[in-house]
Amino acid sequence: MKVLVAVKRVIDYNVKIRVKPDKTGVETANVKMSMNPFDEIGVEEAVRLKEAGAATEVVAVSMGPQACQETIRTALAMGADRGIHVLSDAELQPLAVAKLLKAIAGKEQPQLVILGKQAIDDDSNQTGQMLAALLGWAQGTFASKLKLDGGKALVTREIDGGLETVELTLPAVMTTDLRLNEPRYASLPNIMKAKKKPIEQLTPEALGVDVTPRLVTLKVEEPQKRQGGKKVASVQELVDKLKNEARVI
Repeated sequence: MKVLVAVKRVIDYNVKIRVKPDKTGVETANVKMSMNPFDEIGVEEAVRLKEAGAATEVVAVSMGPQACQETIRTALAMGADRGIHVLSDAELQPLAVAKLLKAIAGKEQPQLVILGKQAIDDDSNQTGQMLAALLGWAQGTFASKLKLDGGKALVTREIDGGLETVELTLPAVMTTDLRLNEPRYASLPNIMKAKKKPIEQLTPEALGVDVTPRLVTLKVEEPQKRQGGKKVASVQELVDKLKNEARVI
């Protein structure tokens, strides 16, 4: 069974985000970048499937500028077998990414596609669901547990009311939640081995996909700074402030 894992290059989660002076977006120049944490969980799950003998090959896919190859190398160091890089300097929005992944899935014929439930830069939480719809495949989103049984996949999902277990017929799309696993650190020998693993480079044009953005960002602003709390002397004063200052009652 072949497993396709999508990995995205994002600003490292430890970095404090700064808005550009012209408010057109966030500052990415000279900022530490890393793999999206939810995608790391996806790579770890795919590698565990291979180690358990349930998968035969793990392919890591990333889309974006040339620097995305660093993210693919990280996935290869974690245990992926080979990488695919869709080179594009355009802004790749969720629908465009889903269409590119559909084209790659048609080329690679995987039995399972794993994505992070969302990327920490735009928090869209759309690509996995869009991909499943475009492919016409079953989907298990927000997965906290995965079990393969023949041509079926049992996925335990994190939902508002607790946990839900769904049975999917393969091929399928799965998106990862935080409790699915704990990603491993890549060892130095594996990092060195990853340098020799192949990365195929494609373009949106070669895949026949139009990646023109459908959405336009008008302005990006930092949230207002939170004000300090106040002590009140009585319940009556509290009710008065909630009603007249906070205007929540």
